Order: sequence, then structure tokens, then C-alpha cells
Amino acid sequence: MKNQESGKLNYSNPEEKEAKRIAEVKSLSYLERLERLMAILEISFLVKNGTKIKNNDQSNS
Repeated sequence: MKNQESGKLNYSNPEEKEAKRIAEVKSLSYLERLERLMAILEISFLVKNGTKIKNNDQSNS
């Protein structure tokens, strides 16, 4: 049943979703939490610098 629900949007109560997310994060080890944080930081860095590169390419044309 979980596979069927994975493709659907989740319209559940925000408080319930937040509680599930908090429980999920608490169940992770410190290393897993660190890996997730590093992935978020890496994506943030790429997005921040990617827009600068795109703007520079347009101004050089």
C-alpha cells in the first residue's frame, strides 16, 4: 500500500506531517543527520553559484 501512496500528493494535516518528520529525524544516527545536512548545504551552494554563472553567460553574449 505504501508504493501506491508514494505517487500521490500528501494533503494530510501539517501538524501530523511535522510530527512524522521529527520522528524520522530522531530515528537517524548522527552520521545520517550529518550526511543529510551536507547534502542540503551542497545543493544550496550549487544553486547559489549556478545562478551567478548563468547570469554571467547572458551578460557576455
